Amino acid sequence: MLVEDLITEDIPPLKTTDTVETALDWMEQFKVSHLAVVNNRNLEGIISENELLDYDHPEEEINKANVRLLKPVLHHKQHTYDLLKLMSNFNLTLVPVLDENEQYRGCITLKGLMQNLSEMTSVQNPGGVIVLEINQADYSATQIANIIEGNDAKLLSLHISSRPDSTKIEVTIKVNREDLSALIQTFNRYNYNVKATFHKGDYDKNLRDRLDEFLHFLDI
Repeated sequence: MLVEDLITEDIPPLKTTDTVETALDWMEQFKVSHLAVVNNRNLEGIISENELLDYDHPEEEINKANVRLLKPVLHHKQHTYDLLKLMSNFNLTLVPVLDENEQYRGCITLKGLMQNLSEMTSVQNPGGVIVLEINQADYSATQIANIIEGNDAKLLSLHISSRPDSTKIEVTIKVNREDLSALIQTFNRYNYNVKATFHKGDYDKNLRDRLDEFLHFLDI
């Protein structure tokens, strides 16, 4: 999924002539802690709530206020993984997006990203989940996919997690079947360590609940 697929037009950017008070009002209204500041479609940067809360002159315009503007760059044709990295590195609740001419095109919110992540991880699709523990050197996505398809199942999503102090990785696989017994037997036959399984939507419900709790937190 590309960044341009997640752009929202529901949150307008601030103008450089808007006041600090206006910025804080909009942040409260739109449930974000950051807003883009734009001048004639040129991105001036991102203003943060933390920079404004203790500012002594809320009536001042942004272009005259002594506040710091962040300027992380994200273009509309980049992948969603780039967006995730940027939001994580700068702890952003909103990211402005530029077009091919370096002009402001729109923004993406953390809440919108989380909602789309639920689609990317196939949360809404019925099925089962298998968690494998594998040595990093033995990992083969092709072999895993072949095992799944050899059991007349479809791979819906695959996620890899690892720890810096370990040579092993965890591979979380979601397939379109709730009965995982044949798949588990096949993975065992190929000497895969099946660390955990989730049947009949247990994993989906748990992930949906976590996403719902997080989205509810963002609305507070």
